[in-house]
Amino acid sequence: MSARFLATSAIAISSVSIAAIMFIASNRSEMTVPAPTVFQVPKLPAEPQITSAPLLNVPSTELAPSPVSFRPVQPEPIQAEEPLPPVEPPSRTWTRELAVGDTLDSMLSDAGIDATDRAEIALALGAEYDLRRLRPGHSITVVATAADQLRSVELAVEDGVRIEVTLSETLSTRVVSPEPDTVILARKTEIETSISNALSSAKIPVRFAVDLAQMLSGTVDFRRDLTGGETLRLLWREKSIDGERVGQSELIFAALEVDDRLYEIAWPDDDNGRATIYVDGELLRVFAQPVEGARLSSVFGRRKHPVYGNVRMHTGVDFAAARGTPVHATAPGRVSYVGWRGGYGRVVEIAHGSDTVTRYTHLSATADGLAKGQRVEAGEMVGRVGSSGTATGPNLHYEVLVDGRPTDPLSDNRLAAAANNEVESEAARKRLRNARAQLEKQLGNPVAKKSESSS
Repeated sequence: MSARFLATSAIAISSVSIAAIMFIASNRSEMTVPAPTVFQVPKLPAEPQITSAPLLNVPSTELAPSPVSFRPVQPEPIQAEEPLPPVEPPSRTWTRELAVGDTLDSMLSDAGIDATDRAEIALALGAEYDLRRLRPGHSITVVATAADQLRSVELAVEDGVRIEVTLSETLSTRVVSPEPDTVILARKTEIETSISNALSSAKIPVRFAVDLAQMLSGTVDFRRDLTGGETLRLLWREKSIDGERVGQSELIFAALEVDDRLYEIAWPDDDNGRATIYVDGELLRVFAQPVEGARLSSVFGRRKHPVYGNVRMHTGVDFAAARGTPVHATAPGRVSYVGWRGGYGRVVEIAHGSDTVTRYTHLSATADGLAKGQRVEAGEMVGRVGSSGTATGPNLHYEVLVDGRPTDPLSDNRLAAAANNEVESEAARKRLRNARAQLEKQLGNPVAKKSESSS
């Protein structure tokens, strides 16, 4: 580019700039420029005059900092976490009711239990329950792990009782008996043909006929004296579980009117096992029952033997009761024999004077320390109910021998006098009054009509 061209361009730019400056200058006089803002800075207050002042008279100890003490902090104990419970392996359950023809061994075999375990289980169950009493309706429950390891066997029998056998490192047995409810019942009936028929028609347990015969044997002849129209009032207790009756009903009191005479029986409600009989309000005799609350299952006389099947003389009376139930001496005396006697099994014999002996048989055990020559009192425990010897189940076979010959324990009064004394008589009369009042409350009419002043 030529120097001439550059010089010409510079002159042109300068001319434009001068023209612009001249235009602004010519219009300045016409523009209004605002006055500048003036800011006033406030004055600071004057600094205070510091004057000398005396120091506070404070002891130096108060101004000194307090010493700081450090207390060691006990660390919180570390709570050990509880171990989780072991996980139970899954199990399977096998349950079946006994049917006709079943046995315990066959049931356990059907459940898959081997012979060795079956034998151990049978021994454990048999120690708590007489396996001869098994019947249809009882049931077996077997629990095992999924790997077929046996854990428990349960036998459910009558009255809601369950016997549990647990198999772990050791075999253990437990008997579970539910607590029953008790109810007191009373009823009145008229005898037309027999006591058994009268009880049946009035829906009273028919077995009470045997209890009444037991108590009144030798006093009232049921075949000859009962001609029809006699009145019988009964008071008894029953036990139930979930509304179903369990066990045996127990008589508390009976009042029988025969030929214008009143026979009253008060059964014991304590441990002495003595029932009392009154005629027109007068104490007739005391019957000392060897087993409290037991059921009379067989009486004295000829009968078909329950084991051998032939007819032979039954030389005593049988009381059916649970294994282990206490057996009491029926009168004071001295032990003349303790031991084993063939079919009688385990036996205790007590001499009452020179001519009378009572015999208690089929015992499961005798009282601790009981020995020949020992003195015993009426009502003292001499053994426990069992099934030793030849027996079909737990029961007490009780005999009274006079000069070595068996006699009917229910009609022989030789032992009654030994059991009678003033204290016992007063206790019996109190029981009689209470039973009369309870029966009257239930039935709404009085019982005793004679000899009220004597009782």
